[in-house]
Amino acid sequence: MPGDMSQIILIVEDSDDDYIATVRAFKKANLINPVQRCTNGDQAIDYLLQRGEFSGPGKAPRPSIILLDLNLPGTDGKEVLRVIKADPDLQKIPVIVLTTSNSEQDIEHCYAAGANSYVQKPVDLVGFIQSIARLTDYWFNVSILPKNIK
Repeated sequence: MPGDMSQIILIVEDSDDDYIATVRAFKKANLINPVQRCTNGDQAIDYLLQRGEFSGPGKAPRPSIILLDLNLPGTDGKEVLRVIKADPDLQKIPVIVLTTSNSEQDIEHCYAAGANSYVQKPVDLVGFIQSIARLTDYWFNVSILPKNIK
């Protein structure tokens, strides 16, 4: 069975439909990892920095990988990515940008800011689930994720 119960996936996604489709795709791929969700950029930064509603033991377990939407209310995904990759305790966490944008400017910006992968969300549900299945296979069966992220 792919995945690891100790490797938490953080999904930063404001769309309930996209979040539900992602979790459904994980289940179809038999991924067993626990999933945490933030619905906007400010909440994601608070989660990752373990502050505000996420301060205190066990309230914001450190993710092993982050799926990040760019188009978020409040602080956008580009700024969340910048915060992650500028922080010595967070920068090792792989960040997969998962967004509807295929703008060359967005792609260039995200890779320059340290994104580990950039994936455009397919428009149809079947394509979306297939993309998530491929991501799951690569990131949890092929690649080795860092351990002991603070």
